[in-house]
Formats: sequence, structure tokens, C-alpha cells
Amino acid sequence: MTKGTQSFGKRHTKTHTGCRRCGKISFHKQKTLCSNCGYPGAKIRGFNWAQKALRRKAPGTGRMRYLKNMTRRFKNGFREGTTAKKIVKA
Repeated sequence: MTKGTQSFGKRHTKTHTGCRRCGKISFHKQKTLCSNCGYPGAKIRGFNWAQKALRRKAPGTGRMRYLKNMTRRFKNGFREGTTAKKIVKA
């Protein structure tokens, strides 16, 4: 058997599957480790030698479910549990 074309035809098993955290097909089944985000580790995988990759994962590239309301809440002094006063027409 040679190590070229014939051997490549035998490759039909998948080493990586979908990751629950990042959604990419980067979760290694045997290692149980995601090569993209580092799941199941607590911290998101990222390296300073890959500046582009850090930019892709930076805050502001997704939905920002929590952060998008912060500027408005900061402007109002993080008030909670109050209602706006009615403006009475004169």
C-alpha cells in the first residue's frame, strides 16, 4: 500500500464534530476539546499571535444581549424600579 492517493480513499471517519459553545465543526471527539474556542475550558481560546482571530471573536461581533443596553443604562445612572413621571398638558 502506498501513502498517497490510495490511502486517502480510506478516510471516512470524522475526528471533529459540532461544538456546543462556538457552533463550529471543531470539537475533537477523542480529545473532547474544541480547537476553535477551547471548550470545555472555562476561558475562550485566543492567542495574541492571531490578531485577526481575536477581532472576529471580540465584543460587538455578535448579538451583545447584555452589552447593547449598557450605554443607555449608564447614561441614566443605572436606575431601576422607577417609572417616568407623567407630563401634564397645561
